[in-house]
Amino acid sequence: MGLTGKPTARAGVLERAFDLLECFSADEPILSAAEIAQRTGLAVSSVHRLLAKLLAAGYVEKVPPQRYSVGLKLWKVGELNPALLELRENALPHMLRLYEATGENIQLAVVDGWTPRTARALYIARVVSVSSAATLTRIGGAFPLHTTGVGKALLAAQDREWLAEYIRGGLVKETQFSVAAGCEIIRDLEKARTRGYATVREEMTLGTASVAVAFDRVAHLPAAAIGVVTDVSRFRERELGAMVLVTAQKLHAVLREQFDR
Repeated sequence: MGLTGKPTARAGVLERAFDLLECFSADEPILSAAEIAQRTGLAVSSVHRLLAKLLAAGYVEKVPPQRYSVGLKLWKVGELNPALLELRENALPHMLRLYEATGENIQLAVVDGWTPRTARALYIARVVSVSSAATLTRIGGAFPLHTTGVGKALLAAQDREWLAEYIRGGLVKETQFSVAAGCEIIRDLEKARTRGYATVREEMTLGTASVAVAFDRVAHLPAAAIGVVTDVSRFRERELGAMVLVTAQKLHAVLREQFDR
């Protein structure tokens, strides 16, 4: 069986190629043909044939001596998504101003996933410095909604049915401080709606805290959230919350003026 759940023997070349590409992840960006075969259920000979086609097209690159990684061409194709490009280009000036005011990590994320159970926070832009708190996040990385600041802000914007389905999918604890019980998540989200911003403390990465605000969708752009990540020892929740809230409001106003006509 392939990653799609369909019998691999009957799958088309395109479907098998997608199964192959989905084997790569942030934790395992480099794989051998044997490892790909094990993950997809394809024969090693079939994997080699697919890899040869993907190599020729630039979607896969060879890592000596006999391993493979995702190619630059996939990144170029992903960068062509017009909605994310427009959102990021409009957000970056506001993110830079927030960074200049705080000196901390600034992140922008959207919901990635077709269903609540598969949804994650997809990071599409970030501003960092050498003095900022260390984080696991990266552009293009997807992380749990309930353990990240931007993710929790995006959760707070969802309706009850969506949230119930997300919680039924199971909430993983990334650290000992992660809020993973459904009733606790609901209480956290109610607090976030009341004060206008969401917070996490050491729920994704030990030693860091975050405050984030989601803003509504505009035209064809996805719903997004902007947040600040700082060392937990210097986390000034109310001050940072007010700054992020103002930034989100200004960015949302700019997006509405430009696209919601």
